[in-house]
Amino acid sequence: MSFVEYSDCIRDGDVAIVYLGHESMTPVKVKQGAQTQTRYGVIRHSTDLIGRRYGSKVTCSKGGWVYVLHPTPELWTVNLPHRTQILYTTDIATITMMLELKPGSVVCESGTGSGSLSHAILRTIAPTGHLHTVEFHQQRSEKVLEEFVEHRVDHLVTVRNQDVCKDGFGVSGVADAVFLDIPSPWEAIKHAKAAMKKHGGRVCSFSPCIEQVQKTCLALSDHGFEEINTLEVLLRVHDVRTISLPQPDFGPEPSAQIQPDSTVKPPQKHTSIAVKTTTPPREIPGHTGYLTFATKPRT
Repeated sequence: MSFVEYSDCIRDGDVAIVYLGHESMTPVKVKQGAQTQTRYGVIRHSTDLIGRRYGSKVTCSKGGWVYVLHPTPELWTVNLPHRTQILYTTDIATITMMLELKPGSVVCESGTGSGSLSHAILRTIAPTGHLHTVEFHQQRSEKVLEEFVEHRVDHLVTVRNQDVCKDGFGVSGVADAVFLDIPSPWEAIKHAKAAMKKHGGRVCSFSPCIEQVQKTCLALSDHGFEEINTLEVLLRVHDVRTISLPQPDFGPEPSAQIQPDSTVKPPQKHTSIAVKTTTPPREIPGHTGYLTFATKPRT
């Protein structure tokens, strides 16, 4: 099992996702002889998990059943232990696309936090890329490194415990992209520029306040970054409903025009058809998060 490579069968030491329902999932460290308690009963790792195929339907001791899923960054995002506020898949997908990440990319990230974005980056840049991630808080950096080892992606990532605003990323001239999720991103722009390759690259900063965005944009401009733009990514949930639409009346067919000697027929009733439609919400609540992107030109 690895978060960047798919395995068919569950093995001792894997991290599996036990799926009880769309709103009820939990990560489980598979271990010989261990048990996991669910509302449907006990799952015995030795007999119920190890050796079974991922995606299998497992019957619990009380007769209920669950699915056991292979871990992915998306599933980890909704199940990880929260040590900080995290980024969710909607923002993560936009970041991955706008930073132009691909297999082989070298990425610098600060701060690591709970590792939600980190796992998505690692999946995208594998098998030959590398992530340099910086976390200011020592215990959080140690914990996220433990998770990277447990998830078998530690060969793709270097974790540093330092202040990126003072000490930078610990690398120079290697990054294709830089991501910042820190309180004062404008103080780290010079370090982001130094970490990036000479042929340029992309930078992204996530900030909850528009005042932070304004300071970051000014710093990006002062350091020569181009194509500066800010996005707010919102989910629009549509209300699906069925409506009835009458079939249009275009009049009689030309061949059916009434002839002088023909009998006048009564007009036909036009039927209606049922169709599915959606109604967007009148207001979309924001999640107070802004993504600022910019490009470092070639030097």
